[in-house]
Amino acid sequence: MIVGVLGAGQLARMIALAGYPLGLDFIFLDPSADACANSLGEHLHGDYNDPRLLAELAERADVVTYEFENVPSDVAEFLASHTQVHPSPKALAVAQDRLIEKAFFHSINIPTAAYAPINSFESLEQAMSFIGWPAILKSCTLGYDGKGQSLLKSIDDLKPAWEQLEGAPGVLEAFVPFTREISIIAARNVSGAIAFYPLSENSHRGGILRVAKSCNNDPMQAQSETYVSRLMEALDYVGVLALELFEVNGQLIANEFAPRVHNSGHWTIEGAETSQFENHLRAILDLPLGSTTAVSKTAMINFIGGLPITEELLTIPNSHLHLYNKAPRKGRKVAHATIRSENNEDLTALIKQLTTLADKVDDS
Repeated sequence: MIVGVLGAGQLARMIALAGYPLGLDFIFLDPSADACANSLGEHLHGDYNDPRLLAELAERADVVTYEFENVPSDVAEFLASHTQVHPSPKALAVAQDRLIEKAFFHSINIPTAAYAPINSFESLEQAMSFIGWPAILKSCTLGYDGKGQSLLKSIDDLKPAWEQLEGAPGVLEAFVPFTREISIIAARNVSGAIAFYPLSENSHRGGILRVAKSCNNDPMQAQSETYVSRLMEALDYVGVLALELFEVNGQLIANEFAPRVHNSGHWTIEGAETSQFENHLRAILDLPLGSTTAVSKTAMINFIGGLPITEELLTIPNSHLHLYNKAPRKGRKVAHATIRSENNEDLTALIKQLTTLADKVDDS
C-alpha cells in the first residue's frame, strides 16, 4: 500500500514513521530539495501544481493526504478526481480561509469571537466601531504560527496593521479574554467512526506553540467532543483534525481548525496508546481506529530555532527527543521532546527543566 503525501516536512516525517510498522510505503511531493521526510520515502521534487508530478502521484498512490493546509485546493481537487484524497478538498478549502472558516463554524452552531471582513482601511476603521478594542487583524489566508496577525490596542495600531496585509483580504476578530487555550484532536475513518484524544492545554509565545500538555478527565472534554464531532460530520471528514478553542468562563469559543495532524498532539507519540499519526493513517485507510487512551500524564515542548544538546536532554527521566532533520533557523520548529509522569507535580517540574533547555536555544 502506497500513501502519497503533499508536503515532506516534520509532520510528513512523523506520519511515515508511524506507517512503517503497518507495512506502508510513502511518496512525498514537495518543492524543497532537502525536505526532512525525504529519507523515509520517494521524493517527487517540484511544485505542488506541477502537472507531470501530480499525474505520477495520482497514478501510483493508493491514497493521498497532506501535512499542511496551504496546499492549493485545486491540487487536491485534481488528485481527488483520480485517486482517494483524505481529508477532502472541501475541508482544505474551508480551513484555508479564515472568513469562510468562521462562517462555517456559525453554520453548524459552533461559537466564535465576533468578527468582520476587512478589504480596505476604511472597512477596518468602521469595523472597530462595533468589534471594539482590543482586537486582532488577521490575513484571511496563509497565516500560521502567528504570521499575518496584528494585535490592535489603540487607533495608532490601525495603519501599520492594515499595511502589513499588503492589500490582501483580512478578518477582524474581537480579542478573547481566555482562561486557557486548548485543542481537541480527533480521528474519523472512512466508515464514520470517531475517536477523541484527551484535551491538550496549550501555551504560546510569539504566536508559536511552546508547550502542550495532555489533560485527562478535563471538564471541557465533553463540550469539545461535541464541537469537533459536529465539525467532522458536517465536512464528512476523514483523517485526524485538530480544533483549537478558547475557554472563557466555563464556555468554549472556536479559534480555528487544522485539517491534519497537529503540533499540539505530538504528546500522543509517547503519551497515548495510539499516536495521532498512526490513527491518521488508520483513518484514511479505513482501518479500525486505535485506542486514544492516555498512558500517563504527558507534555510536549517545542524547540524553536535551535537544537538542544541531546545528551543533556536525555538525562531528564522519561524524556523522549524527536529531531526533525532540519537545519536551525530563526523561528523554525526543529525538534520537540515529550515528557511523562504519573502525577501533575512531577510533570510540572519536568516541563520546567525542558523549557529551560528550549529557552537556551530559542531563536524565534
